[in-house]
Amino acid sequence: MAWKPPKISKKEARRAGGLAVRAVGWIVVIIGLSPFVGAIIYRVAPPPGTWIMLARSLDGETVRQQWTPLEDINPHLVRAVIAAEDSRYCLHGGIDLVAVKEAAEHNKKNGKRRGGSTISQQTAKNLFLWNGGGYVRKALEAWFTVVSETIWGKRRTMELYLNIAEWGDGLFGAEAAAQGRFGKSAKDLTKQEAALLAAVLPSPNKWRAVNAGPYVRGRAATIRKRMDVVRRDGLDRCVLGGN
Repeated sequence: MAWKPPKISKKEARRAGGLAVRAVGWIVVIIGLSPFVGAIIYRVAPPPGTWIMLARSLDGETVRQQWTPLEDINPHLVRAVIAAEDSRYCLHGGIDLVAVKEAAEHNKKNGKRRGGSTISQQTAKNLFLWNGGGYVRKALEAWFTVVSETIWGKRRTMELYLNIAEWGDGLFGAEAAAQGRFGKSAKDLTKQEAALLAAVLPSPNKWRAVNAGPYVRGRAATIRKRMDVVRRDGLDRCVLGGN
């Protein structure tokens, strides 16, 4: 005798459908509120780590990171990462629509992908989300970015970024990078050293700030010139004030 699935009444079907809708609703609420909770905590407390740090640890790599207040990080590095990664950092609200538009036009014209991700987006992504693409992750990144920067402000966002950014070989954050690459504190970095650290940020496990190749040296030279513009035009004012 062939097996037949049990019949489900319309009442039971409606009940099951209602439970599914409520479950989805709760998931949406949790996802929507989670950035508020995380951002409020990280507004005053150092984060314990990032998903990238966890991934590196699981791969057997020794992760080195030391939380360092922004006032103990040389302003050269602040200007260097603004010059290299996000020149409009003090001008946008977390997502730079101008950069997004320019990146889209560049990708369409040249067929080569260029991102428009801001320092704020990179910070939110590294703290709260996983690596990779896809519309869902991008949408979550945008939401988390807007929420977190609203709560943190520009100075705290930069402080978090400079403490979780990856600099290769298990080095995370400005202090570990300065110690690991130049044998000194992040507070004592020179302009050239800051430019070299910023130059390798797009591919920290591929490029090296020490014994740098021609490409990194050239990129660092360009960043040094841009750092002067950042300081002259006050593009670092939201982080460093009138310094």
